[in-house]
Amino acid sequence: MGIQCTILASGSTGNAMVVKNGEATLMIDAGLSAKKLEQLLESRELDASRIDALLVTHEHSDHIRGLGPFARKYKLQIYANAKTWEAMEPHIGPLEDHQRRVFETGAILDFGLLRVESYAVSHDAAEPVGFCFYHGDQKLSLATDLGYVSPNVREKIADSDVLILEANHDIEMLRAGRYPWNVKRRILGDCGHLSNTAAGEALCELVTERTKRVYLAHLSKDHNLLDLARLTVNNLLQEHGLYEKNPKLKLMDTYDDRPTHWDDLNEA
Repeated sequence: MGIQCTILASGSTGNAMVVKNGEATLMIDAGLSAKKLEQLLESRELDASRIDALLVTHEHSDHIRGLGPFARKYKLQIYANAKTWEAMEPHIGPLEDHQRRVFETGAILDFGLLRVESYAVSHDAAEPVGFCFYHGDQKLSLATDLGYVSPNVREKIADSDVLILEANHDIEMLRAGRYPWNVKRRILGDCGHLSNTAAGEALCELVTERTKRVYLAHLSKDHNLLDLARLTVNNLLQEHGLYEKNPKLKLMDTYDDRPTHWDDLNEA
């Protein structure tokens, strides 16, 4: 068995996903209530007690909301870098010492044959990261909460079979929205979130003949629409001839209230 993944929820209201390979089952982030996480896992026929580790990208509440209660109930080991631990510990409550695992950004973690590499991203958090997952020659990359796609990020997520990429907002919807200007400026900045257009432009450089599926993730509830994100990115890919170069390429949706189907990287 190779890599399989399901995005349990993705968006401004909460984020969590599961990656497994038959040997190990990992959860990434826990940005919904523990009860909701259990329901989402059950809908994908997953037993929370079978999770081997929980990896944290950064300390914002839409990524750690249910982390403490969920980890305490199932006695999970939590992996995060030192600055993320420092920032999130006041918000997650007490944990056993053995549950607290610290990695350095850029480190590689091995869970049997499932290898995980962290990499730095630009976001207004203590030390945010993305993750790449490897099994044999398969590669799955998670890249959300990006102010922009830096050369380092581009290098790390290049040549992915499946890529989960942020398409957070439509720029015009955000500018016309109800947020105060300082918040808008933060979202639009280099430490904010990736727009639909920025996601599409990045994909024009990232998509290769190897790329099977791209999931558009972390959509804003207030400043984006699923159809608009897909249309914007799709148009850019068409304009650059990416579908002609790679006919098997598919854009995939994510949801803030339900999981995606299991994605098996063995499948074309």
